[in-house]
Amino acid sequence: MSKYVSLVKVRGTVQNVQKLASIWGDLRTELEEYDTDLEQSYAILGEYDFLVIMDAPGRDEAFKAAMAIENQGLDMQTMEIIPVEDFASLVDE
Repeated sequence: MSKYVSLVKVRGTVQNVQKLASIWGDLRTELEEYDTDLEQSYAILGEYDFLVIMDAPGRDEAFKAAMAIENQGLDMQTMEIIPVEDFASLVDE
């Protein structure tokens, strides 16, 4: 499984913060259709509204999961991430 992080912005204005917060439970179930696990989600301050961490078997599943999240009225910037230890071994090669 590969790990992905997404920076998420809410499209438009938020009318109901509780409804927005509840989206993540619904999305968790929907992402299972793409063999993707919504590992963690955080509300954040700054340019973006949320940070999402997902596990997916590959790039195709991560892309489909990101599209499912965007269908909920959210804009995302998704990036594949690797542990620093793995990165260090890539640099050594």
